[in-house]
Amino acid sequence: MEQAHHITKLLRSWSDGNREALDKLFPLVYDELHRQAHGFLRRENPGHTLQTTALIHEAYLRVVNQHDAQLENRTQFFAFAARIMRNILVDHARSKTRKKRGGRFKVSLSDVDPRMPERDLDLIALDEALNKLAAIDERQVRIVELRYFRGLSLDAVAEAMKISRATTARDWNVARIWLHRELTR
Repeated sequence: MEQAHHITKLLRSWSDGNREALDKLFPLVYDELHRQAHGFLRRENPGHTLQTTALIHEAYLRVVNQHDAQLENRTQFFAFAARIMRNILVDHARSKTRKKRGGRFKVSLSDVDPRMPERDLDLIALDEALNKLAAIDERQVRIVELRYFRGLSLDAVAEAMKISRATTARDWNVARIWLHRELTR
């Protein structure tokens, strides 16, 4: 509990412009970032060239370059890190696709929700669908990011977003249906 409080203080200090706070924060959150990055990469195809440590370090570099992040607690920080890792993986997949012409990186939403069809999805197509969904409902995108990319339960997502569990579950279901329709066209 004391460490969580210390992390919160460092996050607020960093949000207020103290760059040194991020340097103190990183060692405290490294293990959780490692688990998060490993979870992302576990869903990737075998032979994926990006390694867990490289993903963490690339995410750290992108976090360091953020000047307007306003994060109040560790849950928001890890959600922020999840979004950055998602962007890194999508950028990596796009780079590989350009090199291979037609190469695709697959992900499976059934990993997070067994009701989703057991089929692989193109990570780039998923990212594009999430970007389209963001134009309709940004909150649903955040829920998908926290559930799929961060691996949080519905209760944890509700807590992180400061909304009710019922709203979280409803938005998750709507987002799943919308994504399924969008990705199976």
